[in-house]
Amino acid sequence: MKKTRSITLTGMMIAVGIVIVTVLKNFGGQPILRLFSPMHFPVILAGLAIGPVEGLVCGVLTPALSYLINQLPPNGPWAMMAELGTYGLVCGLLMKMLKGQKGMAKIYLSLIPAMILGRIVGGLVTGFILNAGEYSFAAWISAYFVGTFPAIITDLILIPIIVRALQNAGLAQK
Repeated sequence: MKKTRSITLTGMMIAVGIVIVTVLKNFGGQPILRLFSPMHFPVILAGLAIGPVEGLVCGVLTPALSYLINQLPPNGPWAMMAELGTYGLVCGLLMKMLKGQKGMAKIYLSLIPAMILGRIVGGLVTGFILNAGEYSFAAWISAYFVGTFPAIITDLILIPIIVRALQNAGLAQK
């Protein structure tokens, strides 16, 4: 029963990520997508609320499928697959490892390192594999932090509230 639930919820998070991207692509285009980073949201939720494997699967499949459906991300899915896969995996692992922590502290202690590590991994894939020799530290900071600052703030505010509500309703791991 738990496995069926995990598979279903993971599929729903993947679908949510693709639907959000499709809607924002059609109503706001690339600037809105960059501003809100809509694929990040369901992937992080999957890692925090469902688990590390589910978060990893959601993080890898959401940008891959979005690219096939929407041609987004525009430079191909590889860096985002690495970034979001890291988000989902690290969020889920930290939620399991931080047994002594409770409530919002546990969520933030899982969320913040995952967001940092995911951006590092995405930057490494972009800088050393996809754009080897053409990607600078300044470009990485601009792409992964400055350009997505509103999304970072939104994630830090909304995701813990949603995860806590899901936990209180018995729909997410504590």
